[in-house]
Formats: sequence, structure tokens, C-alpha cells
Amino acid sequence: MFACYPHSSDNKMKPPVAPKNPVTLRTAGYERIDPYFWMRERSNPQVLRHLEAENTYTAAVMADTENLQEQLFTEITSRICQEDVSVPYFHNGYFYYTRFEKNKEYPVYCRKKNINGEEQVLLDGNKMAKGHAYYEIDDYEISPDNKTLAYCVDTEGSHVYTVYFKNLETDEIYCGSIPLASGSIAWADDNRTLFCTLLDEETFRSDKLIRYRLDTGRSVTLYTEKDEAFSIGVFRSKSEKMIFLVAESNTSSEYQYLDASHPSGVFRIIQPREKNLEYHPHHYRNRFYIITNHEAKNFQLMETSVKRPSKEYWQSLVPQSDDVLLEDLEVFDDFMVLQERKNGLIHLQIIPRHGGEKHYLDFGNEEVYTADLSVNTLYDTHFLRVEYSSLTTPYSVFDYNMTTREKILRKQQEIVGGYNPHDYIARRLYARAADGTEVPMSLVYGKNVQLNGETPLLLYGYGAYGENIDPKFSISRISLLDRGFIYAIAHIRGSQYLGRDWYENGKMLHKRNTFTDFITCAEHLIALKFTDRQHLFAMGASAGGLLMGAVLNMRPDLFKGVIADVPFVDVVTTMNDKSIPLTTGEFDEWGDPENEEHYRYMISYSPYDNVQAQAYPNILVTSALNDSQVQYWEPAKWVAKLRDMKTDSNLLLFHINMDVGHGGASGRFEHYREVTLEYAFLLKLLQTTS
Repeated sequence: MFACYPHSSDNKMKPPVAPKNPVTLRTAGYERIDPYFWMRERSNPQVLRHLEAENTYTAAVMADTENLQEQLFTEITSRICQEDVSVPYFHNGYFYYTRFEKNKEYPVYCRKKNINGEEQVLLDGNKMAKGHAYYEIDDYEISPDNKTLAYCVDTEGSHVYTVYFKNLETDEIYCGSIPLASGSIAWADDNRTLFCTLLDEETFRSDKLIRYRLDTGRSVTLYTEKDEAFSIGVFRSKSEKMIFLVAESNTSSEYQYLDASHPSGVFRIIQPREKNLEYHPHHYRNRFYIITNHEAKNFQLMETSVKRPSKEYWQSLVPQSDDVLLEDLEVFDDFMVLQERKNGLIHLQIIPRHGGEKHYLDFGNEEVYTADLSVNTLYDTHFLRVEYSSLTTPYSVFDYNMTTREKILRKQQEIVGGYNPHDYIARRLYARAADGTEVPMSLVYGKNVQLNGETPLLLYGYGAYGENIDPKFSISRISLLDRGFIYAIAHIRGSQYLGRDWYENGKMLHKRNTFTDFITCAEHLIALKFTDRQHLFAMGASAGGLLMGAVLNMRPDLFKGVIADVPFVDVVTTMNDKSIPLTTGEFDEWGDPENEEHYRYMISYSPYDNVQAQAYPNILVTSALNDSQVQYWEPAKWVAKLRDMKTDSNLLLFHINMDVGHGGASGRFEHYREVTLEYAFLLKLLQTTS
């Protein structure tokens, strides 16, 4: 192989030209030629040279925006409250909270015995992260006697964790640790036993449950998940009485439970797994309250005795609704709270347990917003903690009195330097797809923006796994809005924004609906003269990067520029490689390429396989070397093929972070370095310098 790489001394730097080394791939009786298959050789110096060359080229092309990037970074980070404290919650005798210190990147995890008492620092992320380019503290759990802390750490961004233990009386870090953990842990009542799930060493699928003894440092494997479509997790119930072991695929779930006071006991299955049966139990006293799609596409609430947990004994409490998706549940002594999604928006239904009038929490009159159940650890309370945000309202935490219906604002995200939500307009629009489906969009823009058909507009999309991109506040987005941008979210099929059918009609052999919905939204925004093709930009990440790749092949003429973050673009090759994390567990989302029908459908839209000799818009692609969810070689190959085949002279930039994983940088400020690169790319295309 021979590669041509740019030199920093070039007067005009040329993009890297990746060498071709064709490999024949055989799937479902079909053959494909992949000229860049070699890029998956992570240890190959040629691969690293190529990735570094791409970064060098991107830096050179974007050099004229360095001042702009610094300006954006300073602008965005200056809005962040330097010294910030979360709203405390009470659990097992202590008030828990996190706080940030001035100019520090990482949270400090703390607790107090009394709300105005002396602070105990549990973990200081800033001290712990020293010497690491990436540092993430994921789940942490405290033993029932409040003396020992178990916490999960990832230092690469690969979602591979090590569990450590800390003596909270002496601050000693114990010698024993648990490597290759998935980040899922739960203490037993004896304060010595920790249940922990581990990852497979090759595929990084969470497939083993161990029982670890802190006093001996020894572990026993209790369960191994054999079905490659399933991954497992472990957690302790809100009641503190149960340890739950959950095995889940994209379409099925199975829960086992263990009395937390008998760690050496045997886990019992609630309901054996069945194809397309999903259920999620909540334990309260002698009952399981279960959210399930059993005889209910949009899910219903059922209950059963702990002594007779299987579905033949389940009784319906709240039947399913054709236009309401039941998402979550919170149980109290006197109330039950249902988190429902109707017409895309979250509603919280308050149901008295001992008689009385049902009602919904009033979120006001914003046209688009998002809300979630927050941390609710107590049963004997009339207060429900709720999180709320919108495209114009900063993140807020409320305590809602379910008896008096009083809503108390505990904290709203502070925007340093001032922010007035009334300076912006948020609204909802609908675009009609070719099959007559109405696709919703959420928009926000400055009140003084002129909607003259030439307004720059960034359209964001995802559309996979039933995940919703809800209209939330963004502290960085202000910098785009104040420069005259419109920001829009396309709530396309593949999410569950409009219920379970919305998801089912955007996956597997209906996946192309996701792409055509996004195109329909783009066309509708142009038709309404919010923008035009010279001012319209698109963006998506991960599976949303697949969306970007498919749309680029189908309608490259629609956009001035596209940003594809950590994009999943080599669909068939990845889904045919069972050694890659997530692959086997996602056949129910994308299909199995060894199935000819699935193969033919997947190959029809796979972005890498459908790159054509045509003009493409300006494109920025980002990736991460340690990404375990979308391997770096997918975007690297895609960019190389685009460079080879596209017929235009538009920008094609590839930036790969060599130190992190799928989620990007771990620090609260450093994260915005990546955002400012993306914003500078958009503004450069508009020839904007401020």
C-alpha cells in the first residue's frame, strides 16, 4: 500500500488520500469489494498515520477559524456557573448532592448528615482525573451501613469500567477492584457482598453476573447470559428489599429477583422471556407493579403478588391507550405517578392510591418542552421531584406537592451573564410525508430573526432504538441562535415520539421511513421559507450519523453542509461482524445481513455502500479512537470513499479524537471544544467571522 499524506509546509494542504487494498466480503450469498477494510487494523502504524493526517488536514482547513473557535469556547463556557451545586436528595440517613468548583472540569460527589451540617466528600473527580485525558465516574453505590462506597471508573471512554471500593470512615481505597465491569452494581444487606455485571472480553457485551465479597476479595460467577441478543444489568430496588437482575434485548426483557438480605440465595425469574414481550417491574411491599407491552402495544400498568409473579397472574391497573405511550412509573405510599407521552410531550399523571381525584401535573403553556421523573427515593412523602426543560427554558428541578398541587422550584440552571427566555420563540410544525404521515418538528429561534427564506437553519435528527430527541435547553445553542440561526429537531420515525408504532415504522424493513421523514422535514422548512438550500444544515450523531449518511446519498442537493458525529455508516459489514460490540444485540433493530431479505434492504441504504460519483455538500465527520459503540474505522472508511468518488470541491473534513470514546470529552468545559469546532464549521460555510 502507498499513501499520500500532506505536509505542514505545503502552501495549500491537500486532503489525505487513503490507499486501497481491496478485500472481498461475502454475505448472504452476495459479494462486495471493500477497498478500505484495512483501516480496522488498530495496531497498524499506517492506520494511525492516516488518522493523524486527517486531523492535520482538518486543523489546516479550519485554521482561519481558530480565533472564532476560541471566541465561541469562551462565550459558551462563560455562561456556565463556575461554582454550582445540585439539588440534594435524601437517602438512608444522608443528603446527597454533587457540586462543581471554579475552573474545575469534574464533579465532586458529597453528602451531609444534616442539610446544614458538615460536608463529607465521597469522590473528587478533579483529583482522581489527574494524569488522564479522559475520566468518567459512572454508577456509584453506598453500602446499607453507609460505610463503604463502590464506584465505577472508565479512563478511555470505551464504557469498560473498573469497580473500586472506598472506606468512607477512613477514606482508604481498598486494594481489591473489579476490572472489565459494565458499570452496573448493587449491594446486598450484609454490607460485604456486591453484585456486579461484567463484559465479555471480545465483544464487550454485558453477559456475566458475579457476587463479589469485599472481605475476601473473591468473586463467584452466578449467571452467564448465553443469548447474544441479550445484555444484562443489576440494580437494587427503590424498596431496598430486592436485587434485580435484568436481561434485555431490543424487543424482549426478563427480570430475576433476589431478597437483598440473603445474598447467597438464588435469583428467581419473574416472567420467563418471550419474543417481543417487554416488562419492567417496580417492587412495593408484597407487590410487583409492572409496566409491560403484554397485550398492550403502547404499554400498560399491571400488578401481581411477589409470591406469584409470572404474567398469568398479572392484573391490569391502567390499560393501554392508542394515543398514549406509558414510559415510566413512580410508586409512593399514597400515590402512583405515571410518566406518559402523548403527541410527543411528557405528561405526569398523579393517581391517589386510596381514593381521590386523578390529575395531571400542570407544566404551563409552552408549545414544546420535556419533563422527566427525577430522583425519588422515599415512599412516605407527598412530594414528587420532577425535571423540566424546553428549547427556551433552562433545566429546572421542581418538588411537586401531590396533595396541594403546589409546584416549588428548587433550582433552575443559572446562565451567567444573563439570559431572557422571552428573547426566543419555540414552536412546533408538521411536515407531511409521501405516505400522508404528519412528522412533527420542534423549532427555536431569536425573536428578532428575520424569516426571509434565507435564514441559516440547523436541522437535527436521530430516529433509532425508540429513543427520543426531546426539545431540551442547550447552553451552547445560544451562540447559534444569537448569530441568527434557527435550530430544529425532526421527530422522525424510529423514535417513540408518537408512540410504539412510530418506532416500529422506522426500524428493520421500514428503516427508510426514517430517512425520507428527515428529507420531508427539510423540504417543508424550505417550502415555508424558513430557509433555503444555501442556508440549510443537517446534523446527527451515532445512529443519527447513519441518518446523515443515508440522506447525503439520497438528497445531497438539499443541504449547504452536514455534520455527522461518530456515525454508524458501514451497516452491513458491522452487522455481519459478531466480534464488534452491540452487533448481535441489534439484529432486531437493523436486521441480520445473513438473511437475504434483510441484506438486500440494508444494502439499499447503507451509507458506505451507496457512496456515488456525485456532488455532495460540505461535510464534517467526527469520531473517537476508543469508541466501542461505533468503531473509528466506519467513519474513516466512509470519508476515504467519499474523497475518492465525490465530484465536487466542497469541504470534506474528518476529525478524530485520539483520547476518548463515543460520548466525546469527559470534562464539563472541554466537551465544548468539540462543539465549537462544529459551530465554526457552520459559520465558516456562511463566511461568518463573528
